[in-house]
Amino acid sequence: MTNVQTAKTRAGENGAANDEHINVFVDSPETERIRRSQEIRDSHGRPKKSHDSAGRINWPLTVVLMFLSLGVLVPLYFTIVTAFKTPAEAGTFALPHIWHWENFATASNMINFPRVALNSLIITVCAVALTLVTNTFVAYAVARNMDKRFFRFLYYFFIAAMFVPFPVLMLPLAKQMGVLHLDNIVGLIVLYVIMGLGTNMFIATAFIRSIPFSLEEAARLDGAGTWTIFFRIIWPLMGPINATIAITTTLWAWNDFLMPLIILTDSSQTTIPLAQYVFSSQFATNYPVAFSSYLMAMLPVLIVYIFSQKWVISGVMRGAVKGE
Repeated sequence: MTNVQTAKTRAGENGAANDEHINVFVDSPETERIRRSQEIRDSHGRPKKSHDSAGRINWPLTVVLMFLSLGVLVPLYFTIVTAFKTPAEAGTFALPHIWHWENFATASNMINFPRVALNSLIITVCAVALTLVTNTFVAYAVARNMDKRFFRFLYYFFIAAMFVPFPVLMLPLAKQMGVLHLDNIVGLIVLYVIMGLGTNMFIATAFIRSIPFSLEEAARLDGAGTWTIFFRIIWPLMGPINATIAITTTLWAWNDFLMPLIILTDSSQTTIPLAQYVFSSQFATNYPVAFSSYLMAMLPVLIVYIFSQKWVISGVMRGAVKGE
């Protein structure tokens, strides 16, 4: 760049015509190509190696991830091929000679799949909806009042609750929900909302604190209240965080086995994992039917997660990195 500036200075001294000639020379494609070729060479004239790691592959880490992925892919493959076999063919990794689709119909009839799937769907949808409204609003209140002792206490209290093992709470929860006559689907939904508050608030609070407070001040000057500010300003900005909370809550509520086991007392309100456990003795000698029921239970959430995993990663990163 020093040579170019010197050339321009001399051109100014020699007149406008010479200056125009230099500018054409400097801006010509040939000059630009030579300049770029010189930038990527070292002092000995050898091409420099690029330090840009964007296109490089970390092969050791890739190999490790490939081996770890086998821990998921191999059981998944075994489940799929077994679901279409006969009991005599079960137990091997070979493809079935004849694909027995009737195994799914048999499994559906044995566990009353439409009924238990409806129960799981009601619990999951209600738990996700209430979690998004309540947990994010609590996180907003805590994030905007961290300078006050009471809200700091609430924040660390819910964070500490994340480290309490659920088996410690099983008996007290079962007893309490029975006394309150909430040993049903309603009580189960309430527990999902409360038990997920610690994790969800931890993710959402970090993101809310990164939102400029000036947005809320401007809204208050226009006469907006707290509810209006939350639902019209904060809530739309929390799209990735809300998606993450919704997806993780969906996976938890749909696949959970232990909490429905200790809370639900009415067999008509049985969820899919609980129904599969109740009829496990019937599947003991018919693994293809058992694996067919597992696939039917797994397929909905698997499809949801495949198409929404980018939201989970994006939301976690936005909630974990300050300033995002």
